[in-house]
Amino acid sequence: MSLFSGSVMKNLEMALDGSALKQKTISNNLANVDTPGYKAKETVFNQEFKKSLHAYRTDQRHFSFGTESSSSFSVREKTNTVMNHNGNNVDVDKEMAELAKNQLYYQTLVQRINGKFNSIKMVVKGGR
Repeated sequence: MSLFSGSVMKNLEMALDGSALKQKTISNNLANVDTPGYKAKETVFNQEFKKSLHAYRTDQRHFSFGTESSSSFSVREKTNTVMNHNGNNVDVDKEMAELAKNQLYYQTLVQRINGKFNSIKMVVKGGR
């Protein structure tokens, strides 16, 4: 039995990696807000994270679940935005909202990992 390589810890680690990449992508977008012709980018990882979650099929009539785990995240250009006068499509308000949302998501993941470590610590100390 491994304490740190269970499926929950692997999923939390993957989610942290994705959130860190999203932070970097948003930071790049904000840094290039005045760069002519810059196209805003977005990080796609929720689909990858959802693929890694395990589910069990209890009836033949249910959909089957993929158990493949993939830690590859992708950064792609945003296509559903409006261009500014200089060809740039970075919207500062949207980027700041995404930044705040991502920070909350990251903090929640860190709290969950801390909870797992505190549980392990309590077991090692014998419940004290």
